[in-house]
Amino acid sequence: MSQSLSQRVTPDLAAITELFKPITWFPPMWAFTCGVIASGADLYTNIPIILVGLLLTGPMVCATSQAVNDWYDREVDAINEPNRPIPSGRIPGRWGLFIACAWTGLSLLIATALGQWGFLATLLALVLAWAYSMPPLRLKQNGWLGNAACGLSYESLAWITGSAVMVGGMMPSMESLSLAILYGIGAHGIMTLNDFKSITGDRQMGIRSLPVQLGPRRAAALACWTMACPQVVVIGILFYWQASVYAAAVIALLIGQLILMRWFMRAPSERAIYYSGFGIPMFVCGMMMSAFALRGAL
Repeated sequence: MSQSLSQRVTPDLAAITELFKPITWFPPMWAFTCGVIASGADLYTNIPIILVGLLLTGPMVCATSQAVNDWYDREVDAINEPNRPIPSGRIPGRWGLFIACAWTGLSLLIATALGQWGFLATLLALVLAWAYSMPPLRLKQNGWLGNAACGLSYESLAWITGSAVMVGGMMPSMESLSLAILYGIGAHGIMTLNDFKSITGDRQMGIRSLPVQLGPRRAAALACWTMACPQVVVIGILFYWQASVYAAAVIALLIGQLILMRWFMRAPSERAIYYSGFGIPMFVCGMMMSAFALRGAL
C-alpha cells in the first residue's frame, strides 16, 4: 500500500519536479539565448558554455526561485492553490526549504564553470530570488518592487549574462544592454499578469500585488502599457540600425499583442491566464527578432 500524505516523511520525485515548475524555466533560458545571439560571437565553438548557461538559467536558478517562493508562500498557497506540493503535504515538513537551499548551493557550484562574470550574475540572480520571497525583505509584498526584481532578473540579467559569457566575461555592448533593459521593463507587465490568479489569497495575506493595490482594470492597463511601450522603443532602435525587416516583424508582433490586449482589458481577472498564453509568446518572439537584428548589425 502506498504511503499516505499524512505519513509521508520524504517527497517523491514527481512532487519535487512540480515544485521546480519546469514551465517557468522558459523565460530566463530564452533571454539567455537572446543574449548569446546578440553577442555576435560564434555559436558552434561555444556550445559547452551555452549549454551550461541554459542549465543554470532554467533547471538551476529559476527552479531555485520557484522552490524558495513556494516555501515562503505555503500559507497563501493553502488558500489559492492548496494542491501545490507543499500545502498538499506531498513535500512534507521542512523539505521545501531544504530543497531550496541545496539547489542554491548547487547553482553556485555550476556557475563557476562560466567564469567570474557568470558566477557573479548567478549570485545576483539567487540573491534576488531569495529577496523576492523571504522575510524581512520579501519584495513580492509590494507588486512594484517584486515585479521589477523578477523582470530584471528573468530577462535583463539573463540576457546580459548570455552576452557576457560569450565574449570572455566582458561587459556587453551598449546596444545589447539597451535591449536587455527594455525587455526587462516589459517583463514587469508580464509579472503583473501572473498576479491576477492569486488576488483573493493575496488580499487575505496582505500581499500588495498590483491587482490588489490598483484593482484588476487599472492593473491590467498598467501591465499592457508596460509591455507595449518598451517594444515601441525597440522598434525605433531597430529602424535606427537600418534593420527594417526585423523592425517590421516586431511591429507585426506588437499589433497582435495590442489586439489581444483590447480583448483582455474587457475582463482582466477572467482573461489574464489566456492572454498570458497567447500574448506573451509574441512578446518573447520580438525579443529574439531584436537579438538577431543586433547580431546582423554588428
